[in-house]
Amino acid sequence: MTDETWVAPLSKPDQEWRRQLNDLEYHVLRQGGTEAPFVGEYTDTETEGVYSCRGCGTELFRSDTKFHSHCGWPSFFSPLAEDRIRYLEDTSIPGRPRVEVRCAACDGHLGHVFEGEGYETPTDLRYCINSVSLTLEPKRAE
Repeated sequence: MTDETWVAPLSKPDQEWRRQLNDLEYHVLRQGGTEAPFVGEYTDTETEGVYSCRGCGTELFRSDTKFHSHCGWPSFFSPLAEDRIRYLEDTSIPGRPRVEVRCAACDGHLGHVFEGEGYETPTDLRYCINSVSLTLEPKRAE
């Protein structure tokens, strides 16, 4: 599923990923899996802050782009910056092509992005992201 010519800037041996991540984190981030819907830590979170890649710590999304899509996973309408995200064609479901979203720094699988679903967001996009692929750094009180 990944482009074999591309190498993540923060690549590391598989055994190091296995030591760093628990089984579910490894399955999602390194094997392209998906966590069960409606059970993720950040599915309904409204805490202000920045969401980073659980694999490498790269800041990916801000809470002000998060919205309730009721799909079972955290949804955002845009990444923090386009150079933080990598997009890949996903044809794993026959007849239903999708766009996979990966962390551009460590190549961790985050989820998928969908367009034109009727959500009233500024971008008309829904980044459907696995909670287990993220960590949230809450905004500090001033």
